[in-house]
Amino acid sequence: MARNSTKPSSQDELLNEFQALVQDTEKLLQHSASLAGEQAEELREQIRTSLGRARSTLNNAEESLRERGKAAVQATEGYVQTHPWQTLGIAAGIGLLLGMLITRR
Repeated sequence: MARNSTKPSSQDELLNEFQALVQDTEKLLQHSASLAGEQAEELREQIRTSLGRARSTLNNAEESLRERGKAAVQATEGYVQTHPWQTLGIAAGIGLLLGMLITRR
């Protein structure tokens, strides 16, 4: 099963950026509370709308990542169940390799 190593880091970066956006927007919303007038209220409403969109996008990305994780776990379990001896051989090989690396230090 081939995996693209750039996708998880890109998704992590996306989640981190959205979390930072949400935090920054919340701080801006708190600081704008001291402003008065119609423009200040309009600004606060725009910030609330933007924050809501960012939160929903972040939640959708989180759900997508969870679904992909579940699919990967199911695929791995299926492979292990259909190829138990190959899985055992791979695990033994990895254990041997790690043991050799550890004893070198």
